[in-house]
Amino acid sequence: MAGILVTGATGRVGRRFVPRLAQWAGAGAVRVLVRDPERAEPLARLGVEVVAGDLRDAGDRAKALAGVDSVVNVAAALRGVTDEEAFAVNRDAAVELARDALAAGVRRFVQTSTNLVYAGGLGRPAVEEDELAPAPAWGAYARSKAEAELALRELAPALGLTVVRLAFVYGEGDSHLRESLHWAGHWPAHRRLPVVHHADAGLALRLALAHPAAAGRSYNVMDDAPVSAHELHELHGVPQPVDAAEQPAGDPWEGVVSTARLRAELGWRPLYPSVWTALDAGAL
Repeated sequence: MAGILVTGATGRVGRRFVPRLAQWAGAGAVRVLVRDPERAEPLARLGVEVVAGDLRDAGDRAKALAGVDSVVNVAAALRGVTDEEAFAVNRDAAVELARDALAAGVRRFVQTSTNLVYAGGLGRPAVEEDELAPAPAWGAYARSKAEAELALRELAPALGLTVVRLAFVYGEGDSHLRESLHWAGHWPAHRRLPVVHHADAGLALRLALAHPAAAGRSYNVMDDAPVSAHELHELHGVPQPVDAAEQPAGDPWEGVVSTARLRAELGWRPLYPSVWTALDAGAL
């Protein structure tokens, strides 16, 4: 019987994380809850148990939680959804899943969040104890993730809650970096986008799930070298706007987080410290 339930298994993060988790945990150890089982067929071929259902449905959650002792909630509603759906998935369903997991006897619950939950203007990289007050510009996604974290804190002592706050994920065929040019393409050339490769995000989630020290803690996950808007254009062979170098400087620390806790407590180190390292390794 599967001992680990993963939600969001067919999303950008999930479909890259679950095969790694299945390899680490062993055949039959992982179960996923998905709305479309056909999209999860590649995972089923790896020995992952696929349960069809919707995270927002209580009956489907109960079915997926039966017999598991750990949960990794990777599900997220991000771009192209209404604010109502973002809050329904990112906050409400996450909290209900945690409550149901606690009632089912789950001992470890890993919540995937975002580096966008922090307030700006800190004058330094954000650390895990900083206030969760996302900038309005980041929209319903960041607000819903922040509110989910605040609600989950009430369940944290009994649930073994660990929160993993990911920077902008990329790599392994994910079109995220190129898509970022839809908005980052208008940034000043020097403005930086904090990123993390899927392999390093997956490693952080694995450590959050398995490391004894992780229970009750939150961790930031970001690589060592945020990528500039200029570099994003260069990576994709797209001309930079002519006025990009002349635009006024904003907050140089926007979205940048400290990973000191993750390194010190869980021993995490990025396999791809920068986008350029991933490019050289053929891992974009």
